[in-house]
Amino acid sequence: MDEPRWLDDEEMAAWRGFVVASNLIERRLEQQLKESAGLSHTQYEILGQLSEAPGRSLRMTDLADRLVTSKSGLTYQVTQLEKAGLVSRRSCASDVRGVFAELTEYGWQVLREVAPGHVATVREALIDVLTREQLAVLAEGLGAVSERLRAADR
Repeated sequence: MDEPRWLDDEEMAAWRGFVVASNLIERRLEQQLKESAGLSHTQYEILGQLSEAPGRSLRMTDLADRLVTSKSGLTYQVTQLEKAGLVSRRSCASDVRGVFAELTEYGWQVLREVAPGHVATVREALIDVLTREQLAVLAEGLGAVSERLRAADR
C-alpha cells in the first residue's frame, strides 16, 4: 500500500485557512439573510439563479446543477419558497417529467430588497479583505478546483 501524500506546512495552512474562512463566511451570510429576510443562504441562491435566467425560470434539474445540490434537497427548498410566495412551479409542456421553478413577482421584489445587504456582507466578509491580485488568484484557483470536481462527477 502506498504511503499517503501528507500535506506539508504550506498546504496544511491553505487547507485550514480555506475550511475556516468558508465556514465563517457561510455563517455570516446565513445570519444576515435570516435577519433581513428570513431566508437561508441556499434559498437566496435559488432566487438569485432564477433572477438571472431567461424568463426568471429554470428546469429543476438545471437549477440543482447550478447550485450543486441534490434534486431532493432542492425540492425541499423550492417548496419552502413556494409556500412563502417567492417561487412557483409549473410543468414542462414538452416533457411530462420536467418541472420548472419560476421566480414570482413577489420573489423578485424580495430579492431586490435583500440583495444590497447581502452584497455588503459578501464585500465585508471576503471581497474587501483581499487585494485585486489576491481576488484574481482566488478566482483562478477555485475555478480550477470546481472544473476538476465537476468533470469527475460527470
